[in-house]
Amino acid sequence: MMEPKACSSTSIILALNLITFFLLLNFAFGTLSADESYYSRNDFPHDFIFGSATTAYQVEGAANEDGRTPSIWDTFAHDVFEGAENGDVACDSYHKYKEDVKLMVETGLDAYRFSISWSRLIPNGRGPVNPKGLEYYNNLINELISNGIQPHVTLHNFDLPQALEDEYGGWVSPKIIRDFTNYADVCFREFGDRVLYWTTINEPNVFAAGGYDTGSTPPRRCTPPFCYSTGNKGNSTIEPYLAVHNILLSHSSAARLYRTKYKENQHGFVGISIFTFGCHPIRNTEQDRVACQRVYDHMVGWILEPLVRGDYPVSMKRNAGSRIPAFTNRESEQVKGSADFIGVIHYYNINVTDNSDALNNHMRDYNMDIAAVLNFDLFSNEEIAVTPWKLVEELKKLKLLYGNPPLFIYENGQRTNSNSSLQDVTRVNYLYGYIGAVLDALRDGSNIKGYFVWSLMDVFELLDGYKSSFGLYYVDRNDPELKRYPKLSAKWYSKFLKGGSTSIVGDHLQQLDKDLSHVSVGHSIQ
Repeated sequence: MMEPKACSSTSIILALNLITFFLLLNFAFGTLSADESYYSRNDFPHDFIFGSATTAYQVEGAANEDGRTPSIWDTFAHDVFEGAENGDVACDSYHKYKEDVKLMVETGLDAYRFSISWSRLIPNGRGPVNPKGLEYYNNLINELISNGIQPHVTLHNFDLPQALEDEYGGWVSPKIIRDFTNYADVCFREFGDRVLYWTTINEPNVFAAGGYDTGSTPPRRCTPPFCYSTGNKGNSTIEPYLAVHNILLSHSSAARLYRTKYKENQHGFVGISIFTFGCHPIRNTEQDRVACQRVYDHMVGWILEPLVRGDYPVSMKRNAGSRIPAFTNRESEQVKGSADFIGVIHYYNINVTDNSDALNNHMRDYNMDIAAVLNFDLFSNEEIAVTPWKLVEELKKLKLLYGNPPLFIYENGQRTNSNSSLQDVTRVNYLYGYIGAVLDALRDGSNIKGYFVWSLMDVFELLDGYKSSFGLYYVDRNDPELKRYPKLSAKWYSKFLKGGSTSIVGDHLQQLDKDLSHVSVGHSIQ
């Protein structure tokens, strides 16, 4: 794995300290019940959706087949990673989608969240639709529907067509608004008779900060001294703000199009997904508590404040000054209320201490505007600390600050080192705690509509390729057929979805592995 160097101007570092199994049990049983099976699927509302998720570049493969052209993620992966560490083949879901849908059925999923590759559907970013791309997504959606699995579709997940990036800089140009709206129009028209839930852009906050400030994600635009890597042309002091501004205008334009042209007949919903986190002041001081709110404003409020109130957070406008674009009155009204739901991406927590002096630096970039020191290392491949109560706090904050909008938890999962072991006990611990936390939040009144595990199978991860895994299913990359094998987490999730015990006490997991051997798609490998 290529390890980007820490940027001296960037104050974000993530602490991924493992919490022990004993502490997890203390949380689970202390919060809810000492009963061995303290919750079941029957405790959730009857219309609550459980699913799993992937994205196009991470699973489809077939990168150079049937008319698909490169996206900015293709370019990024080939520039940053070595050898076969890219999505050229990935999990080959382009050819194996029927097998993958079968896994979803055997697991018991209600829904599957995936993304459409813009450059597969419309290779030049605008203009003619690729018939083979159209055929693939129609086939995938039809296969899901015929097997009783609800499709949840994301239109953009870090994979803008490279053609648009080359032509006018992609998301930093207002020209993107027209092209994205036309792309969304094609998707609504072609697939909207079967798709009810549309996410326009995934994680615009991370996409903008990583892609336009530090250069650590596609399209790798940044300027020294703010770059994690060499990066391409860009301007770290203003481009993150430009990108988010155009993303919000593109999202709201697509949402308005759907409401005026399609909603009456298709009855669907258009939302946007945001990366969230639990925020913890390192010191018990007012300065650190204020810093925590400032960080929250700059990462979450950056997206949600315009969607709910029509403008950016006051702290952001004060710190960024003229570098952050202003909405016109018409744009503000268009953006406000344009999300029918919010997709929540949540994995871990950040620790914050005040560093207000960074605001006085004459070479401020986006991350300096956060003005806090965070233990935040996205590039670590350590397992993620299991702290479900922080998710409960985050969901409560969304309820209180933003009017309790409908939420889908579209990504939540445990990172482990990539290997062939199917005994991913730590992932079971993680899911056990966080699904219980979702139930706590529901009982507290949060308007949560569904929960999706990241990820269905081991995929090409954005930050470290195939070095880490989040999957319920192991993909054997030494097998030419890329055979999938269920991990213990897949079996646990399946039993939960089918109404079984969720206990992780004693030798229950070992017994679960024996009891659910019929779930296996292939022979167990150790």
